[in-house]
Amino acid sequence: MNGAEALVAAAIERGIEVVFANPGTTEMPMVLALDAVPGLKGILTLHENVATGAADGYGRMRGKPAMCLLHLGPGLANGLTNLHNARRAGTPILNVVGEHATWHVGADPLLASDLEGAARWASQHVARAACAGSIGRDLGTAIAAALSRGGQIATLIVPHDIQIAAAGKLEAGRSEAPNPRKPVAHETVGNAAKALKGGGRALLLGAEGLSEAGLRLAGRIAAATGADLICDTFFARLERGGDLPRVKKIPYFPDQALELTRRYERVVIAGTRRPVAFFGYPGMPSHMTTEEQTVPLSSANEDTLGALAALADELGAMRDVDVQQGALPPMPKGALNALSVSAVIARLQPERAIVMDEALTVGIPYFELSQNAARFTHLMLTGGAIGQGPGAATGAAVACPGRRVINWQSDGCGAYSVQALWTQARENLDVVTVIGSNRSYNILNVELMRAAVTAPGPQTRAMASLGDPHLDWAKIGEGFGVPSVTVDTAAALARELELALAAKGPRLIEAVMS
Repeated sequence: MNGAEALVAAAIERGIEVVFANPGTTEMPMVLALDAVPGLKGILTLHENVATGAADGYGRMRGKPAMCLLHLGPGLANGLTNLHNARRAGTPILNVVGEHATWHVGADPLLASDLEGAARWASQHVARAACAGSIGRDLGTAIAAALSRGGQIATLIVPHDIQIAAAGKLEAGRSEAPNPRKPVAHETVGNAAKALKGGGRALLLGAEGLSEAGLRLAGRIAAATGADLICDTFFARLERGGDLPRVKKIPYFPDQALELTRRYERVVIAGTRRPVAFFGYPGMPSHMTTEEQTVPLSSANEDTLGALAALADELGAMRDVDVQQGALPPMPKGALNALSVSAVIARLQPERAIVMDEALTVGIPYFELSQNAARFTHLMLTGGAIGQGPGAATGAAVACPGRRVINWQSDGCGAYSVQALWTQARENLDVVTVIGSNRSYNILNVELMRAAVTAPGPQTRAMASLGDPHLDWAKIGEGFGVPSVTVDTAAALARELELALAAKGPRLIEAVMS
């Protein structure tokens, strides 16, 4: 067994099932090892940012890491955007990055780079395999790091000569234990309980607090105290619909966010951090709550479920809370806009759907319109680095076969990682991509309006436009092997979405907005 085979065998032994890969010459021994040591499914992507995005979607849905196999420093650099998003999401990911042979690095070959430096930008654990004999142990340590504190990014660098060197027999039965989430002190729980007594209170939820178990605990707490349940603008994963307690999402723009948070005398934070404005705006604070308002219960790295359970007990919260499911929005008619496309998706998404939401401005109404949908899982762009949706939807579909994935996607963001469509077609994944096509980077237009710029110049207008030529998403999807259509009315969108959801494999619908 050589080093590459020992690495694959160690990954399989520790429960890794999938590797999203964009390999090169230095990783060919690991590619060959996928055949030599069966049990690890290789999925090819056409760009590293699709591989890392898919690993993010997979990790969010499975709660354990997929492997990313990347090519040297430039390959890792290509995937850093979605590793940044995954870091913000608290997703467990294992990166294995090939490196030049140790004896070749000193010659400064063209693809040589500061691999460790690039990896540390988004990874909480970075290590370099020292020899083939220790590679299984090195991988086990990286997997344990990826699983620590709920989810982290671990990167293992493996030089080519170590991949092909003799590794000896794989040590069986060794399993490094991940560091668990930290428990929350009883005093902290008591302070949170005191803060929630009285009017004008909110419980801000993140991480485990947005799971089914977390929401049910939070619902009991809200019933006992009258507190509102709120969540971050961009959450990693939120279980929604059916009989689950409803949460309010903090708005994106700081003035709107402050309008919400200023209603509350106290905001208890469970599973996340004090909310921060996405950008700094003149005259606006960085934080959306004051220090006096903010009462910490748990961070994302702490045991939020345990803290919520202790808080519910401290408050004497009753065991069962009935949540009434309201009506879905009416089926819209006429031309498409952000409201009508969101309404069609909310009405037609099936029970247990996974919705990867990177619609941004074209999807703003979706959160409210989908409140009364059947049970589903809602994933969002987490780190603000656009181009996450197509890859994450791909990974979610790999993680959860049998569940329908809807990628509700803006056109500008989708163009960043459009190569994911090819992987969806090759793997015949059940992903329906709905492109909200307003043919612009509309967030830039919104920012101009908010800054009272009523007559931007021609270069400014050009920088926000995706026209001349516009992106023909039906042709793009077909070119990557995904059956695709373009629609411009609510009735046509509803018809095509129903057909797409009933079919096997990927589909793309371009919803052209007026």
